[in-house]
Amino acid sequence: MTDRPLVAVLDYGSGNVHSAVKALDAAGADARLSADRGLVMDADGLVVPGVGAFAAVMAALRGIRADELIDRRLAGGRAVLGICVGMQVLFERGVERGADTEGLGQWPGTVTELDAPVLPHIGWNTVQPDPGSRLFAGIEDERFYFVHSFAAARWELTPQPPLPSPRLTWCTYGTPFLAAVENGPLSATQFHPEKSGAAGIRLLSNWIGGLGRATL
Repeated sequence: MTDRPLVAVLDYGSGNVHSAVKALDAAGADARLSADRGLVMDADGLVVPGVGAFAAVMAALRGIRADELIDRRLAGGRAVLGICVGMQVLFERGVERGADTEGLGQWPGTVTELDAPVLPHIGWNTVQPDPGSRLFAGIEDERFYFVHSFAAARWELTPQPPLPSPRLTWCTYGTPFLAAVENGPLSATQFHPEKSGAAGIRLLSNWIGGLGRATL
């Protein structure tokens, strides 16, 4: 038997991390909740969860210098997956209830409040995956579980050849917003795969299956 890929779930004080660890284990990973810098850097994959406010998540990440770890992993082409607010903080900025907060800046753009009649967006929704998506292979028509009031409504990164174009998956709640991004070693979902039943486990399995492959 081959070893299960080691996936670190970043432990920086975010809630609901244990369900993410269980879902990753079910999807085929050896998942470990950790803030140990060596383990976070050496793991085959890193998951950055996120629950709550953009500013609070950024403060907690910077508090353990996780911004540096994420930068270093991505510079080496090593896989990172952001979930919910863990996706939002990958953008340059978040504007939330009057607070304008600098994000990790991996992608250009600003996370803003959804333009929808009822907030938050809670529950199951369909998505429109990019035709070349690896994350959504075999689950293109499934529904996923969302809990959020903020999202990125635009994609502003211009691909630079020879790098491939990012794979963008959209969802509509009031207006369209980014539900998932696959950009080289960096992937993210606005929904919670760990709360999305069999489809979420399959998505995590798809991500785990790509660990160790060339991403650039």
